[in-house]
Amino acid sequence: MMQNEIWWLPIKRKVVSLPKKTELLRNKLKSFSVILSPMEAVTNQPFRKICKKYGADVLITEFVSSDALLQEVEASKKKLLFDPECERPIGIQIFGNNEQSLVAATEIAAGYEPDFIDINWGCPVKKIAGKGCGSGIMNDVPKMIRLTEAVVKHSPLPVSVKTRLGYDESNKPIVYVAEALQDVGVEAISIHGRTRSQMYKGLADWSLIGEVKANPRMHIPVFGNGDIDSAEKVVEYKERYGVDGILIGRAAMGNPFIFLHSQQALKGEPQSVISVGERVDVCLQHLEALRQWRGERAALLEMRKFYSGYFYGMSNFKPYRIRLVIATSYDEIYEILENVRQNFHL
Repeated sequence: MMQNEIWWLPIKRKVVSLPKKTELLRNKLKSFSVILSPMEAVTNQPFRKICKKYGADVLITEFVSSDALLQEVEASKKKLLFDPECERPIGIQIFGNNEQSLVAATEIAAGYEPDFIDINWGCPVKKIAGKGCGSGIMNDVPKMIRLTEAVVKHSPLPVSVKTRLGYDESNKPIVYVAEALQDVGVEAISIHGRTRSQMYKGLADWSLIGEVKANPRMHIPVFGNGDIDSAEKVVEYKERYGVDGILIGRAAMGNPFIFLHSQQALKGEPQSVISVGERVDVCLQHLEALRQWRGERAALLEMRKFYSGYFYGMSNFKPYRIRLVIATSYDEIYEILENVRQNFHL
């Protein structure tokens, strides 16, 4: 049997999305959207607000465990919070592998009034995928479709899905999976151009993302994800693959300016130079917002992964980065960053 033969697909149902749901989402999307890709312990509210300020068109929360929501775990409930004044359009992303808990979590998340609900069928991390959640469900596509349909039926809001090409190199059925998800009422799909087995290794294969978009039976927005690390790539991949939007993930960590540069590149405008002073200011804003959001100790630890991004490309910055990473107090960090402001120039 051929790799892409669709023996496993359910019989096509003429499930048509409610016009009201379609209108709710599409009226809030641009013809081409630059999207902050959801990342655990990265895309919390402090960082999302900074990315929005610099031009991210759409935001998505960190993923939220459906089981944890039902158990009323405070850390998971906090992930549902967003600022309606400056974070729209925004989707709340949920994950799980049980219909009852996914449906209940959808109803809980919808109560916070995001613009859409996003289902994570893409996380490749072992502790998630190994339990049949995230991209682990690509080993059981019929179940993936069935669970998605249940969420769509019970959600008062539009539902989108983020997923991958397939489980491994021999199993990449995304062209058919995308169509099946559309058939059960999904309003948009985001595709990471790797398999679950690849994790984040190797190059993302955008050719299959392009095939999904080129499928004449697809009519929902198709967004691409993977290896987008510059504004130039945003423009290049938009034109090459015809997608309706692009998600930027790891390249945005400590570099929210990539959204500004992407918007400028899409308009054919020169890219703004982000001064050392502005980088320091935004880094400090991020640190302070995390301090209020997560508490002092957690914020100090969490910011460590962002310093390289904020000061990427600055010659001889490594000694300062090391000092920032090992700093144990806010006063120490403020002093280091003020030294950076005074001693570095672009």
